[in-house]
Amino acid sequence: MSLRLDVTVRRAEFSLRVDTTVDAGRTVAVIGANGAGKTTLLKCIAGLVAVDEGCIVVDDRVLDASDGDRFVVPEQRDVGVVFQDYLLFDHLSMLENVAFGPRARGVRKAEARERAREMIASVGLSHLVDRRPPELSGGQRQRVALMRALATRPRVLLLDEPLAAIDPAARTELRASLVERITEFDGVTLVVTHDPADVVAMAERVIVLDSGNVVWDGPVSDDGWRPR
Repeated sequence: MSLRLDVTVRRAEFSLRVDTTVDAGRTVAVIGANGAGKTTLLKCIAGLVAVDEGCIVVDDRVLDASDGDRFVVPEQRDVGVVFQDYLLFDHLSMLENVAFGPRARGVRKAEARERAREMIASVGLSHLVDRRPPELSGGQRQRVALMRALATRPRVLLLDEPLAAIDPAARTELRASLVERITEFDGVTLVVTHDPADVVAMAERVIVLDSGNVVWDGPVSDDGWRPR
């Protein structure tokens, strides 16, 4: 399994251009300054932004293609997303939030809830299953958002600044937990981050964007990607 990206997106302030392939079981960090196109790239893969030119392909399934007028809507893509602000539903319980992902993809209610219970138990939060997001800590909300993304059983996992909203005192522990989950995931993972510690801990490969252009694509072990 692989994720093939041949993406051009035009914006007033910049044009995003990414041409790369990521194999299953690999984690790629995407870094760059604010406005470089990092989140726009994730939104393209998730189906929230259409490509102006090129295509996005998971295995042999075309998710978006400009030349064939092909566009798969977000809920029909095998893509799980954890947004920077998590986008949890405050009026729903933790269980209902996690079950929402598979339910949106047509899974029966009972099965979705059972899957959600298993996911929540796997991160040690079963005792909070009936609480709503405002009643949870930042770290707990992050875990809920991640479990909701993984509950859909995606082939591609997208993490947009997953630790940015976490208190620095808790970040190390949550980073380790996140690394454990990524390691267990057998699909493709893309992590947008501004923190070099996240890059080193989570990824094997780094893509650096500058004003929409890829200026670096190489292994984490090569220090050429690090900010000067």
